[in-house]
Amino acid sequence: MSALLAPVLFVLVWSTGFIVARAIDGAAAPGLFLCARFVLTTLLFGGIAFAAGARWPARDQWPTHLIAGALLQGVYMGGGYWAVSHGLSPAVMALLATLQPMLTALVAQRLFGEPLGRHFWGGLLAGALGVGLVLAPHLATVGPEALSPGVLAVALLSVAAITAGTLIQKTSIAATDLSSSSALQNAAGALVTGVAALLLGESLWVPGVALWGALAWAVLGLSAIGSTLLVWMVRQGSAARVSVLVLLVPPLAAVQAALLFGERLSPLQIGGFALALGGVLLCRRR
Repeated sequence: MSALLAPVLFVLVWSTGFIVARAIDGAAAPGLFLCARFVLTTLLFGGIAFAAGARWPARDQWPTHLIAGALLQGVYMGGGYWAVSHGLSPAVMALLATLQPMLTALVAQRLFGEPLGRHFWGGLLAGALGVGLVLAPHLATVGPEALSPGVLAVALLSVAAITAGTLIQKTSIAATDLSSSSALQNAAGALVTGVAALLLGESLWVPGVALWGALAWAVLGLSAIGSTLLVWMVRQGSAARVSVLVLLVPPLAAVQAALLFGERLSPLQIGGFALALGGVLLCRRR
């Protein structure tokens, strides 16, 4: 896939996660929804791997794949959904997510010797500031009651989990077939979210067009396309330069909300979008 097309497609697809989360509100418990998503995605990738005759990882490599999936899929998404469903503002969660490319860059530079110049760090700070400007109207309405220390801790844990899960993709599992690896990783995500839903006593599941449509897109769009592109790009290139793409997710989600739900974008938000885009382009400059 083109080095230009993959990042664009990833950001466009990944940003729809906010729309999916909005669609299932009141229709399904977050843990149950994610568990169903990961089970179906496991079956999808498992079927693709068997149909293509793909080589499965050696058994001694399975724990690494499962840990990567548990972190990248289960803990990250499960923790983020749980935090928002327990009062954390989606805007605050999106702002905390800007820590992920920073953490990834710091660790990747140490572990993998990824060369990151001053322009990268300047672009990263500009991108994070741009995200803050886009989220400013929503952050202004957040009260102290929505910033529970326990909920914030879970949100930060989810950010650390996606950082670790992304970096593991650069280890020995990078040589594994993508479809078989994705099947194992999503199975681990299903296990984490399923256990969490069971322990939390989640039961909300209201079948309907909105729920089935959201689940279908979560499997075919967010997982089959979005997550796969993320893993593929990290395997092929710099983990730090791939991670900065998430800075464009909140601005694009704001644009989607404006188009789908009639929310207005202020000049400050439009300026923040431009700043985030400029920062990401600067980060990805070779």
